[in-house]
Amino acid sequence: MGACCSNLCFCLWPSNIKSHVLYSSDIENWAENEQLNLPAFKEYGLEELKAATSSFSVNNIVSEHGEKAPNVVFKGRLNGNGRWIAIKRFQSSAWPDSRQFLDEAKTVGQLRSKRLANLLGCCCQGDERLLVAEFMPHETLSKHLFHWDNRPLDWVMRLRVAFYLAQALDYCSSKGRELYHDLNSYRVLFDQDCNPRLSCFGLMKNSRDGKSYSTNLAFTPPEYLKTGKVTPESVVYSFGALLLDLLSGKHIPPSHALDLIRGKNFLMLIDSCLEGHFSNDDGAELVQLASRCLQYEPHDRPNVKSLLTSLTSLQKEKDVPSNVLMSIAHETTSPTQVSLTPLGEACSKCDLTAIHEILEKTGYKEDEGIANELSFQMWANQIQETLNTRKSGDSAFRDKDFTTAIKCYTQFLEGGNVKSPTVLARRSLCYLMIKKPQEALADAMQAQVQFSNWPTAFYLQTAALFTLGMDSDARETLRDGLSLDFRRMRQ
Repeated sequence: MGACCSNLCFCLWPSNIKSHVLYSSDIENWAENEQLNLPAFKEYGLEELKAATSSFSVNNIVSEHGEKAPNVVFKGRLNGNGRWIAIKRFQSSAWPDSRQFLDEAKTVGQLRSKRLANLLGCCCQGDERLLVAEFMPHETLSKHLFHWDNRPLDWVMRLRVAFYLAQALDYCSSKGRELYHDLNSYRVLFDQDCNPRLSCFGLMKNSRDGKSYSTNLAFTPPEYLKTGKVTPESVVYSFGALLLDLLSGKHIPPSHALDLIRGKNFLMLIDSCLEGHFSNDDGAELVQLASRCLQYEPHDRPNVKSLLTSLTSLQKEKDVPSNVLMSIAHETTSPTQVSLTPLGEACSKCDLTAIHEILEKTGYKEDEGIANELSFQMWANQIQETLNTRKSGDSAFRDKDFTTAIKCYTQFLEGGNVKSPTVLARRSLCYLMIKKPQEALADAMQAQVQFSNWPTAFYLQTAALFTLGMDSDARETLRDGLSLDFRRMRQ
């Protein structure tokens, strides 16, 4: 990384932009060759999306402008497969023509790239107009640049954001979607691996919202103020404003930034929180690139391919994962991305039917070797009655009479000194079945106390925590269970 930027200097115009040879695998084919585990675009039912968002509860709003925004974004989880989704809900007047909405959504839905938060589907019922996209768990670039809690965004990560964003725009252009509406730091999201992605929502413009740019007029491309139309050059202008955000850690109006650059006061653009931890040359090139993007005349701005060429050479520490650069623990988000056991997968999806089948089939083999002694009094007087109670619970569990199973298992556990993590696991699932996740969590935790290295106890806690809406804790517990499973496999 390098020295402080005190000696930063450069010519303002394109003559000293380096020419870089790009391999096709780096730019042209990276998106085409990637394997994305995504379903085909589909039309969702309104009731399905209501169920996923608790009837569009305000508690599920994730758009940073909140419920007063013209188009609100909700976080949701599909009941069928447990996939997390982001749902953009338009005002009823935004798309009066349902056919136009569906056609636009289907076109955007054909795009598939690891640089996009991809569109999975839409819903068009009555006055409802909703877009469904991949959910990105690590928030927006705006949050990490302007409202960070622990540490500012690393310089190398800022360069990666610019590069990935240029790749996203290049991919969209190659698929005939050159126009992106209101490109800004709210539109850049971070996925489960903390890789930056461009929201697909900006690829669709409200047909009747009266404008494409919702940000302050100081950040709007000059030609848009004249014509009201977005062009590919307008997108490049907005990209330049984003480069200023990355450079400064602030939302600086482009006109002010250009005045600083022309007056040789460009050092004032550099985020003081970086404390000199960036390369002089890299800083100079990025400032110059931003200034080219922000030229008043559209024909003076570079195209997306040129941006990509310039940003390629600035990439550093390519083998370091983004989550490491951002000091964020890696998220285990879906069983398609990690090798979970069937029980771990079922619990990560809260698939209670599958959990029931697995627990029933597994039986009590995990109780072997666990301290399971009966007191002398039980051997003398109570053993048969105690075992019969457990058998009754097992019979009810098998028949899916979960209320009766809970009653019998409770009697068994309270009837003596028998220690059975399997009974606790089965009762935990019973509580989940009758929608008592707090009690289910308590049983799963007690099973862990009795058998500290049992993955099943952690997986059941995962299901209970997800049901309680404690997603971060659930993912952490899922990782613990997975770690124990891997440890067992290696033994």
